Amino acid sequence: MVEAKVYSFAEGAGPQTVALDERLFGGEINKDLLYRMVRVQMANRRQGTSSTKTRGEVRGGGRKPWRQKGTGRARQGSRRSPLWVGGGTTFGPKPRSYAMNLTKKMRAGALVSALSDRAQEGRVVLIDRIGFEEPKTKGAIALLARLGVAGSVLVVVGSSEYGRAVKKSFTNLPYVKCIAGCGVNVYDVLRHDYLVMTTGAVEELRGRF
Repeated sequence: MVEAKVYSFAEGAGPQTVALDERLFGGEINKDLLYRMVRVQMANRRQGTSSTKTRGEVRGGGRKPWRQKGTGRARQGSRRSPLWVGGGTTFGPKPRSYAMNLTKKMRAGALVSALSDRAQEGRVVLIDRIGFEEPKTKGAIALLARLGVAGSVLVVVGSSEYGRAVKKSFTNLPYVKCIAGCGVNVYDVLRHDYLVMTTGAVEELRGRF
């Protein structure tokens, strides 16, 4: 059984220890599946807009540089040849899609593996809610310190809680990323040392499974 501490957003009450959902945080860690999922996410983030011009697309080059024979020089047909400075590019990159995909079952298994990895290391912290009334980085720093998390932190809140005040409170912290519960993904979970989730985000995540 995997356990985690649950804190209250209101100061004063101490943390309680609860058992995490085995379906989300108690699965087997499949490293191969994690690798595949991270590779897919990184590939899907590529724009694929790199482009070079071939000899047929480069401006100019309609006239033969010099006659075929009698000059003692190598024969040339166009100044836009890839052999010339300013010429076209041979086998250069062209706009393309790098999109990859995995099956629904594999994506779900990878997310469970990532969550289970953080839970087994004791790096999952729960909080009943995060309800900043206005954006305040100082308040976000104080909250993370009270939760006892250090290093990089992924803060996940319920979609209904994910407002401007909450998001902006964590924006100026370079080692912290705040996302809505519907946006939990393998790459972000593995990229951060700690995972801080509100109870609403956990319920939302449970609904996905």
